[in-house]
Amino acid sequence: MKKTIIYICFTILSGSLFAQELKPIVLNQPDLKRGLPVMEALSLRASASEFTGTKLSLQDLSDLLWAANGVNRKEVGKRTAPSAMNAQDIDVYLFTEEGVYFYDAQSHVLNPVVSGDQRGLAAGRQAEYAKAAAILILVSDISKFKSGDDKMKLSLAALDAGIVSQNISVFCAGAGFSTRPRATMDLEKMRSVLQLKDTQFPMLNNPVSYK
Repeated sequence: MKKTIIYICFTILSGSLFAQELKPIVLNQPDLKRGLPVMEALSLRASASEFTGTKLSLQDLSDLLWAANGVNRKEVGKRTAPSAMNAQDIDVYLFTEEGVYFYDAQSHVLNPVVSGDQRGLAAGRQAEYAKAAAILILVSDISKFKSGDDKMKLSLAALDAGIVSQNISVFCAGAGFSTRPRATMDLEKMRSVLQLKDTQFPMLNNPVSYK
């Protein structure tokens, strides 16, 4: 317990310093013409078990994140993924070899959270998934739901995370990437590294790489 507290304190104190080593990444406009037709993409959708560490290009990252939960109607700020009560409770964090970023969907920018390779936290006990070039962590902030008790809010959060994860899966199938939806991760350390509030819960993650 003492070691865990020390680890958490160290991470919180040092996280802001580490993040300063990373710079925000302004993403490209999504390429709305890329990929296979929807039905063909669905016919190819599958959960991969092998991943490569080749870094994704800026355009590929841009398209992947926008497809996951980007803003597709700027005039009203609504997303590619629906959410219960339009709570927009799902935030996407990107884990790469260089560090962790928060996807600001409204600005279509990746903001640094902490530097260093944290993909092992997303892989959890299934260490082989830490090889993926990118891992998208889907975090729900249940305080964004304006009604219902915590049990109901967590159920809605799970549904919303599942929809975002499916967006990722369909995009990857259509664009020729590998991915799989996962719930396994090191939740305690994940919460510490991301400096999550009590109302924020990591729900799912999707490792992504070139085939």
